[in-house]
Amino acid sequence: MRSLILAGVLLFTASQVAHAALFDDKEARKQITDLQQQVQTQDQATQASLAEIKKNQQALEQRLVAIEAIVKGQGLVDLLSQIDRLNQELSKVKGQLEIAGHNIDLGQQRQKDLYVDLDGRLRKLETTGTASVADSAAPSSSAQVENKDAANNIEAKDFDAAIALSAAGKHKEAFDALDKFLQTYPNSVSVPEAQYALGLTQFSLKNYKAAIATQQKMIKQFPDHAKVPDATFSIANCQIQLADIDGAKKTLRSLVETYPNSSVIPNAKRRLTVLESIKK
Repeated sequence: MRSLILAGVLLFTASQVAHAALFDDKEARKQITDLQQQVQTQDQATQASLAEIKKNQQALEQRLVAIEAIVKGQGLVDLLSQIDRLNQELSKVKGQLEIAGHNIDLGQQRQKDLYVDLDGRLRKLETTGTASVADSAAPSSSAQVENKDAANNIEAKDFDAAIALSAAGKHKEAFDALDKFLQTYPNSVSVPEAQYALGLTQFSLKNYKAAIATQQKMIKQFPDHAKVPDATFSIANCQIQLADIDGAKKTLRSLVETYPNSSVIPNAKRRLTVLESIKK
């Protein structure tokens, strides 16, 4: 009897252990399943976050490219503005140099006229045999020299005054003075310089199309003048201001090829390099 009871107890105990083990196995499987679902859910959330980050990265890269383009474009504008300011300052210096050069030419012309007058007077004294004729002719010759000198002096003063106005930055007054000079002295030797200076004042007044026409007229009328390369360079600057980049590049290339030894060529090459770096 005791044996049966003991056997029953053992059987019951074994059954309970088996049931507990089975319960523990199901619970463990359930926990594993729950953990897998959590991992899967977290992985999906992570993938979504990565996708959002990549999207934001692409947007930032696009904004960066746009900003860089704007910065580069603004840098070019600033560079061209600086070049324009330097060109204006250079024009002032050139104007002052032109005044000085013109004064030197005028002084040399005056010395030549004085020499001619003195030579005439000496010849008058030497030719005593024809004193009466010399006496009547000498005053006439002297009067002609004086009249010529006076006319040249007035013309030179008018030209110098116009250039001085331009050098002082009084572009409207300079334009009026240069225009008046060209009308008053159409046959003056200073006409090419006056036309060139007139084109510069129109540029400074932002009348770019008119400035181009003035410089083209000067080049056509005086194709061999020393100011032709400067006038061509001025035309290119006007085209840049009018946003005619292709036209400006064409003008600058022609300038570099035609006048390789001109003093404006270094500036022309730098300007051409900047323009050719612009991407459409």
